[in-house]
Amino acid sequence: MQFRILSLALIGAAQAHSAPTFTKDVLPILRKNCQECHRPGEIGPMPLLTYEQTRPWAAAIKGSVAQRKMPPWFADPHYGRFSNDRSLSQRDIDTIVAWVNAGAPKGNPNDAPPAITFTEGWGIPQPDVVFQLPKPYAIPAKGTIEYLHWVVPTNFKTDKWVQFAEARPTDRAHVHHIIAFVREPGSNWLKDAKPGIPFIPEKPKDPNANISDLPSDFLVGYAPGQPPERFEPGQAKLVKAGSDIILQVHYTTDGRPSKDQTRVGLVFAKEPPPNRAMTLSATNGTFKIPAGDPNYLVESEFTLGTDVILHGLHPHMHARGKDFLYRVRYPDGRTETLLSVPNYSFAWQLWYNLEKPIALPKGTKILCTAHFDNSVNN
Repeated sequence: MQFRILSLALIGAAQAHSAPTFTKDVLPILRKNCQECHRPGEIGPMPLLTYEQTRPWAAAIKGSVAQRKMPPWFADPHYGRFSNDRSLSQRDIDTIVAWVNAGAPKGNPNDAPPAITFTEGWGIPQPDVVFQLPKPYAIPAKGTIEYLHWVVPTNFKTDKWVQFAEARPTDRAHVHHIIAFVREPGSNWLKDAKPGIPFIPEKPKDPNANISDLPSDFLVGYAPGQPPERFEPGQAKLVKAGSDIILQVHYTTDGRPSKDQTRVGLVFAKEPPPNRAMTLSATNGTFKIPAGDPNYLVESEFTLGTDVILHGLHPHMHARGKDFLYRVRYPDGRTETLLSVPNYSFAWQLWYNLEKPIALPKGTKILCTAHFDNSVNN
């Protein structure tokens, strides 16, 4: 009897000893997959840098990771591999669940991995130049606000090559998205807008007009889940001398008045790179979704006018978006699926960066297939 009791005690002690701890087992997962957003000043609603910050949320974290709600990642694993995949492995999920079930023990502080160094106020290195709205914009408590546009002259006397770029609102609670476009010299886009004054473009009179046409290169954007632009050495975006930056900001209201002074930070490449990076769009701005349709098909395509190296993909839909599929059709007729997002979420605007960039010859078509749910179930 004594031997049996002793055996059970030893087994219990071994089980208790093997329970995951925060410092040794959970913190490395948070640093790799979560802390870029869950830190002060970022989109995550609470920081997860320390045990003291994380412990009160242990049960909620367990539920979110077990249901794969966090970290947000929507790519079908059957198609493509992506360098920025933050989804948790089953082993990581099991570790977090076991840690919470064991009472969320802290563990030995000496087991903690080295802390990540973040640039305060930015997700990129300290910017060489920062552009911002000339004065804070007063957001009303109620109502619908049309997309606002600000012309921000760069006053660049020479061409600039941008290796890092980030758009940041000062009031994340009321900013749905930001897009910073490059308006090159001589462009007539928003020609009636005055620098520093918010501008709402007139809606086209033609009901069949394509409202999705973009003026030129997309410099950088902001939305929940959308990362800054970061390019490897030898790659950068071009902002020509004399260009303007057009800031498009979409504000939302929630019953509380507020103010925002959105800004954009740029880090320049040390020398002109051999490869120019561009963000181009395969758009369709002419469709109309029938009332009640639960699975409305919309397609768009983009034909490459030169040889390119494809680095990433960014599906974008609005609240009725249901799923999104990217394919390429090569000039020889071959078709390849690059990305499938079977359950699109408007709440998270994710980039999917290819683990191995793909060389696409001139004449290749980027094919986009999307479905929208306009039924009462959405």
